Amino acid sequence: MESAQRASARKQLDKRLNALRNADGLSPPSRGWIKAIRDALGMTSTQLAGRLGVRQPTVLGYETAEASKSITLESLERVANALDCRLVYALVPREPLESLIETRARGVAAKRMRSVSHSMTLEGQRVEDRDEREHLERLAHELVNQPGSALWDDE
Repeated sequence: MESAQRASARKQLDKRLNALRNADGLSPPSRGWIKAIRDALGMTSTQLAGRLGVRQPTVLGYETAEASKSITLESLERVANALDCRLVYALVPREPLESLIETRARGVAAKRMRSVSHSMTLEGQRVEDRDEREHLERLAHELVNQPGSALWDDE
């Protein structure tokens, strides 16, 4: 994907995710969504089992698995449908994708520059701080805009 296309895709995805970034209310209750919603609806585990076409212990297993974060998405979606709910699934970056990219690019650029700077200092060719900062920003910008995914290679 071209770098301009990637940047555009990042911006679009950031817009979609922005509404979820601070949605602390989406954290599941300690007992899990299944049990919380089932109880709020006044539905017994036996009644939910009937809606799912499974036995009651299976429902209790789903609730336990969800609370321990080991339920599969497939099972969670089946239960959500049986509770007349919609499963919403998302990975929400802690900060905007654009910020993650810029932070990573600056880190990679700084690491590359440290090795060069060390060699130049040993040779008595130390670069001024202002020039070094400008070079760091230029290198970071190049890393963000280069094609491919080299930005995420561990160096």
